[in-house]
Amino acid sequence: MLTSILVSGLGLGSMYGLVALGFHVTYAVSGTVNFAQGSVVTLGAVLAYALGVTLGWPMPAAIVLALAGCALFGLVVERALVRPFVVRGSDAWLLATVAGGIVLDNTVLFTFGKEPRSLPSPLATKPVEILGTGIYPLQLVIPVVGIGLAFAIRTVFRRTDLGRVLLAVAQNADAARLMGIDVRRTVACAFALSATLAGIAGLLIAPLFSVSAELGTLFGIKAFAVAILGGIGSATGVILAGLLYGLVEAGVTATLGSTYTQLVVFSVIILALTLRPDGLLGRAAVNKV
Repeated sequence: MLTSILVSGLGLGSMYGLVALGFHVTYAVSGTVNFAQGSVVTLGAVLAYALGVTLGWPMPAAIVLALAGCALFGLVVERALVRPFVVRGSDAWLLATVAGGIVLDNTVLFTFGKEPRSLPSPLATKPVEILGTGIYPLQLVIPVVGIGLAFAIRTVFRRTDLGRVLLAVAQNADAARLMGIDVRRTVACAFALSATLAGIAGLLIAPLFSVSAELGTLFGIKAFAVAILGGIGSATGVILAGLLYGLVEAGVTATLGSTYTQLVVFSVIILALTLRPDGLLGRAAVNKV
């Protein structure tokens, strides 16, 4: 049981962390988030299924196009649902992105249908035995990919020109604009990257959970909870919180049953935020007067 808890917990946790990292990217660069992230998880899986299974395209090509579709949706969200309100100094982008996610979910429901379908993967067909527990190879690949992408993004932020541009906009958008940085384009890139991360998470979990119009709904809510728990301004905190969340969820499900999973896990989150209101590695805002 312990092996199963560790493998499934780290796998789920790394996916929560990956989607939550998308929240971190947009928040760090623009001070906003895309509450349609969970819907983008669904979009990535559905597009891959439609292209790779329904149309019979080569799966690598289907995956690339699915992620491109997710990135495009992220650009649309920033341009149509976030930027118009931010320019006016309004917080209505909160509701606009929620509405955008609902529209996307229902579009998928009407076009894809309600019936869950299996996305084939050679890594999720035959389990292997590890310490007496049957585990799909994909369950071992997921945490490696999730944690690897998290560290790759940290490297991009710290050691590349694009990362420096993103950090410059995050620290002072007005100063970055005076230095010739296209702030709007940079923020749009952040939303595209955020949506791509959610799409990758959808592609990784789809072979294990089946593809449906509701695949990413609860996933997105949990990922946002992870982002807050870790301290949404801290990439390291977000990833750490994702792994912890996944392990706690897997442990509760294995010991108490799935009936108590959400009750216990979200109660733990409330307690944790009571003790650490700014998240595990978050910092309290400093107001200058």
